[in-house]
Amino acid sequence: MGRVHRKFLPGSKIYACSNCRTHLTNYEDIVSKSFQGRTGRAYLFNTVVNITFGPVEDRVLTTGLHKVQDIYCNCCDEYLGWKYEEAFEQSQKYKEGKSVLEKARMTREEWGIPME
Repeated sequence: MGRVHRKFLPGSKIYACSNCRTHLTNYEDIVSKSFQGRTGRAYLFNTVVNITFGPVEDRVLTTGLHKVQDIYCNCCDEYLGWKYEEAFEQSQKYKEGKSVLEKARMTREEWGIPME
């Protein structure tokens, strides 16, 4: 088994894995805060780092059928959310290539305030 390479993000508003505090994304990469995950609220992000992927699968979500991959922290293997690979409805195409992170699986790094 090889060494896990972790990318550390610059800036003062970083979201990290709630289990091991590995950096995941920046506040500036939020597309929407109005998503629903398995554990409650979730956020849609343009870019997420330090993750691994599960297999691509068809999944019926609130907004219809999508091809998605579950995403996991590459340091502790904690389930974090999913990535949209393909949206079948035209109105949902904006999600393609973006990732949803469950709020309960993230923590804020270097913000000085707790998650709301």
